[in-house]
Amino acid sequence: MNLWWQQLMLVMLGGALGAAGRFWLGGSLLRQFGTGMPWGTLAANLGGAFAAGFIAIWLEGRGPQSLYWRAFLIVGLLGALTTYSALMLECLLFSRSQRTGLMFGYLGYTLVGGFALVWAGARLATMLRG
Repeated sequence: MNLWWQQLMLVMLGGALGAAGRFWLGGSLLRQFGTGMPWGTLAANLGGAFAAGFIAIWLEGRGPQSLYWRAFLIVGLLGALTTYSALMLECLLFSRSQRTGLMFGYLGYTLVGGFALVWAGARLATMLRG
């Protein structure tokens, strides 16, 4: 099996695990905190941003096997765990229910928090690598 097919299989496996994780996280936070805010999507996107920053830097210069880890962890697992489409849909639902203040707050937390966390993950990986 060539490199492309191997990576595709890893992306699909990681994607299945990431989608299952998102389903579990969303349901768990919904039961715990209620429906006032889409906590599951927020947690998945912010946690995924941190993990993506960390993993991207951690894998830098680690040789050819890093291609497989990147395919599995970043493209597959985190790609399925985090979700832009759910973020946009939830913002649409907030705007249609006259909760635009909450919509802008949620969007701001996600964008600013996501950038801060991807940066923090990258910094942590840089420090740990030495």
